[in-house]
Amino acid sequence: MIEFHLDAGSGLSPYQQLVQQVRHALRLGLLREGDQLPKVKDVVAQLAINPNTVLKAYRELEHTGLVAARPGVGTFVAQTLPAVAPGVLGPLSRDLRRWVARARLAGLDDESVEALFANTVRTTATEDTA
Repeated sequence: MIEFHLDAGSGLSPYQQLVQQVRHALRLGLLREGDQLPKVKDVVAQLAINPNTVLKAYRELEHTGLVAARPGVGTFVAQTLPAVAPGVLGPLSRDLRRWVARARLAGLDDESVEALFANTVRTTATEDTA
């Protein structure tokens, strides 16, 4: 089961962070069709947020068809997103961990690492289409 976390410095609202975390878990194969999302009351207790925030995130995921609510039972993954093969993720994850460690040794904080990564992804995508 997914365990949510919130990052006040992410620039995303709490509900958007929850949606993003579910989408990432689906892409990485951490959540599969039929898996249950945490109950709203459990997320509220864990993160100390308003229940409406969790409900809004779950409704958005339901609206996109990724999850389905079963009244009185919970919210379940209804469909997955294209995932990367596990054999591909392992080596890439190890390489990325080493890269992040080098970036931190170079003095970059988390925000700087994220900014550099996001900028590199954007510029690489632009170069690929040029």
